[in-house]
Amino acid sequence: MIDFFLNAYQNTPLYQIILEFIAFVCGIWSVLLARKENIWVYPVGLVATVITMYLLFIAGYLGDMLINAYFSIMSIYGWYRWSGKGESGKVLPISRTNQKEKWIGLLLFFITAIVVYAIYIFFEYTIHWDNYVDIFTSGLFFTGMWFMANKKIENWTLWIIGDAIAAPLYGYRGLGMLSLQYVIFTALAVVAYLEWKKMLKK
Repeated sequence: MIDFFLNAYQNTPLYQIILEFIAFVCGIWSVLLARKENIWVYPVGLVATVITMYLLFIAGYLGDMLINAYFSIMSIYGWYRWSGKGESGKVLPISRTNQKEKWIGLLLFFITAIVVYAIYIFFEYTIHWDNYVDIFTSGLFFTGMWFMANKKIENWTLWIIGDAIAAPLYGYRGLGMLSLQYVIFTALAVVAYLEWKKMLKK
């Protein structure tokens, strides 16, 4: 098990390992903050996504880098929305999606899937079965990020499904640290959903 985590980093520069560890910690920390409805979820999450963008860029995974660029933009948008500077100027409450927002979420899911597929084609990737799983989870994560920015409780349902799929996927790819991170994300998302559900009832 230890070898599974360490072998992938044998030829990796120390500074990249440190950056990946920082992104790992900030990623988990941001979920913990979101669970408590703490606005610091966004600046902490930005640290994780910006570092991940850099690491993906130097690794040559441009498609995945663009996905994290979206996460960074949505973090800024969510930060703005949660700060109470939105439409009414009041603190944004936790709520459920209405019918219009459900349709927007569904549209965002399909647009994301199409765009990610187009990115694979544009960069001439050979698309395997696991890439189609990537396309599906990207749609879930993009929609979940938008729901979270608007404090919709359904964001946690999408994170739970997406994280539960991503954990074994990264394990299959030999990316131990990412696989472990998504296992932790899944557990935290379940707890966060239950906590938000309690707050919504209040």
